[in-house]
Amino acid sequence: MSHIVKTDVLIIGAGLAGLSTALSLPKSLNITVLSKAALEVCSSHYAQGGIAASLDKDDSVSDHVADTLVAGAGLCTPDNTASILGAGQQAVQWLCAQGVPFTQNSPNALDNTSAQEFSRLQTSDLHLTKEGGHGCRRVAHADDATGRHVMDALTIKAQAATNITILPYHEALELLTLPIASDKPFFTDNSDAKHCRGALVFDHINGRPLTFHSRAVVLASGGLGQLFKRASAPNVCVGDGVMMAWQAGCRLANLEFIQFHPTGLALDDSSFLISEALRGEGGRLYCPKTGVRFMLDVDARAELAPRDIVARAIAEQIDNNGLGYVHLDVSHLPADFVKAHFPQIYQTLLTLGIDITTDPIPVAPTAHYSCGGVVTDANGLTDVPGLYAAGEVAYTGLHGANRLASNSLLECVVVGRNIADHLPQYLERLEDLEEINGDIYYEAAQSAIEFWSAPILTNTQPVVLPISGLVAQQYGHGNKTLDVVDTNLAKTDVATIATELKALMTANMGITRSAGQLEQALTQIQKWQDWFTDAESDQSDASNRRSPTTASELACFQLTRQLALATLIIQSAYQRMESRGGHYRLDYPKLSDIPRASVVEPQREPYQQHISAAQSINISKTLNNMWKTLIA
Repeated sequence: MSHIVKTDVLIIGAGLAGLSTALSLPKSLNITVLSKAALEVCSSHYAQGGIAASLDKDDSVSDHVADTLVAGAGLCTPDNTASILGAGQQAVQWLCAQGVPFTQNSPNALDNTSAQEFSRLQTSDLHLTKEGGHGCRRVAHADDATGRHVMDALTIKAQAATNITILPYHEALELLTLPIASDKPFFTDNSDAKHCRGALVFDHINGRPLTFHSRAVVLASGGLGQLFKRASAPNVCVGDGVMMAWQAGCRLANLEFIQFHPTGLALDDSSFLISEALRGEGGRLYCPKTGVRFMLDVDARAELAPRDIVARAIAEQIDNNGLGYVHLDVSHLPADFVKAHFPQIYQTLLTLGIDITTDPIPVAPTAHYSCGGVVTDANGLTDVPGLYAAGEVAYTGLHGANRLASNSLLECVVVGRNIADHLPQYLERLEDLEEINGDIYYEAAQSAIEFWSAPILTNTQPVVLPISGLVAQQYGHGNKTLDVVDTNLAKTDVATIATELKALMTANMGITRSAGQLEQALTQIQKWQDWFTDAESDQSDASNRRSPTTASELACFQLTRQLALATLIIQSAYQRMESRGGHYRLDYPKLSDIPRASVVEPQREPYQQHISAAQSINISKTLNNMWKTLIA
């Protein structure tokens, strides 16, 4: 039987978004923060470049917004973008107050011996660098390991707080929702409005399930990069937060926009990232065979073009040269400058036999950031009262079709602190709900639900999902029969499928896509799902697939959810018949006239172990003409 734990606020994720929220909430609240693995295993910890904000006297919030809108290729939400970026200076100043050792313009301004000294820093003291897509220097950083320094400072603060409990190796599996009475349904098409009151959790330390009851939940679980073979994100980032929110009643948006960082280290199976700041300080990209600096012919901004442009250019070079990489070179910069500004990158590569002051760096694009996610507003409110979301798991509309470099850390802090402002007000309206009955309960519940404002999206297009029970049919793409991977499912175990899923997503849902590639991926995923269905039918008790109690059951649970998420991502890409930002269709290379966010409506049906993939291909095909008319 699951052990029950009670807390005021449950935060799922111990990265920058989660800890910013926890440290900004009132100390009167009991806060529990879950980390799926060790505390340092999160994307925030590995962020190198920095945090973007308009801090320079010659910069402005409006200029920062303008650069973000350009990078977002028409899909940023202007109001949310302006709201989040407008809080940039305050966010960076708050990080300074937490003792983050930002790099300074004048290194001797402080004695640099303690967090207390760094807490005296002002934003005007900070050294700013420049990254792709930014019109000026506006990226505050702590050497070239900003994420590690930020997370170290916040973790120390959180561990010292008497009202915050951090639980590593505790993995959230499912959000708990309860009905909330109201004569005005929160969802216009669903009278069963619910609010979030906790989560089912697996305790990896003791190998047991736990049930957390809370008055509100903050989802800060990170992205989904580990669905791909080459990814900068740690292995915990598989999109489980996205799926939990969707199953609880939240909309998802723009899942097809996966940003590939142009310059991951292309050495064996390394996931090490080569910061965009190297290009910001003058790094150049060359073809290893010809020695040509190819970005000069691709974009007027050369190496500082937005990431989607640089990543596609590198991918094209790799296809042509057959080497699997291109060269990033900073050897023309002064060696002392390189060592001083990029100490972590310099030392890490030196141990691998590459001296970046004299040698070029082999780089290739790597899956890096999910621009889409759980639909929220700038305050982190989702479609489900009591459930907030922040960080990479969330879609605020800041990133649009392509994230502007270093905006993500800023979003984590700003939205996390916005949640901390809103959440106590929400709790006030729920304070006595458990103790009252009848008309008083009805009025209190209605007050709480009316206080919660669902995020608003405009100019949207729905993503059509598979229909349960529809029989899949054979199909071809043009006159060519698809070459679907012939996997012997009867002998394929969970670990093998997980590895093959990454390879499939990288090959078919990578930097460039086409209908044929996406259909092929959906068909293969369908085969894996069918294998799980057959395996489940052979078991006398399949109920644990929902609430796993052992490591093997958990592995099956995790993979079925990853297959379902992969289906949602591929369907979103399949039904966006244009090229925009980080989504490039070889068969639809042009930009449509009207930018529309693709929206996956929340799962209304009872919990299902997987979503059939290939069953919906024919449905999507029949809707192609409608989509073409819609986005024309």
